[in-house]
Amino acid sequence: MLRVVVADDSVLLREGLIRLLSENGHDVVSAVGDGPSLVHAIEQHTPDISVVDVRMPPSHTDEGLRAAVEARQRVPGSPVLVLSQYVELSYADDLLADRVGGVGYLLKDRVAAVAEFLDALGRVAAGGMVLDPEVVSQLLVRRRRNDPLKELTPREREVLALMAEGRSNVNIARTLVIADGSVEKHVRNIFAKLTLPPDLEQNRRVLAVLAYLSG
Repeated sequence: MLRVVVADDSVLLREGLIRLLSENGHDVVSAVGDGPSLVHAIEQHTPDISVVDVRMPPSHTDEGLRAAVEARQRVPGSPVLVLSQYVELSYADDLLADRVGGVGYLLKDRVAAVAEFLDALGRVAAGGMVLDPEVVSQLLVRRRRNDPLKELTPREREVLALMAEGRSNVNIARTLVIADGSVEKHVRNIFAKLTLPPDLEQNRRVLAVLAYLSG
């Protein structure tokens, strides 16, 4: 069971999320409809994760995202899963800027795939990173010439792309139709080529994904 804060200014969508989460065993400790209330709720409840709509009052632009970033500054590392109607790359950049992990960015359409949404919720709450495939593909359009991934093989890039979507090694193996051990080997090679040695203070999987997105 996860303790969840829900932030969405649409009463219909907010109540739908509350019902979905509650029916799947999670505890919605607070449900709010604006940015300041979100920050307050995260400070007060320190939830396992917050599910946040990007656009909230008064301007319905990026208040939800900005509130989520502020809340993570006040409660360091507080996991946040952001939902957006469209891919907005500046929002994704802001959310990933602290390089901490515990971040998700999904298009709202993905919520309809309940099992995938709940899986993403758990991964983000555990400190992982889950990005919508459409977000990943648009971020990669902006690659810099100094590509930190130039040493990776095509297969290693495929594995890293699926890691960016929050896939587990088992899921990656099934998707690419290769053995679990092969995926583990590719992941080790990725860490080595990106010079990400074992470090108890860092999540190498998150750092590898960030390198991939900024490459």
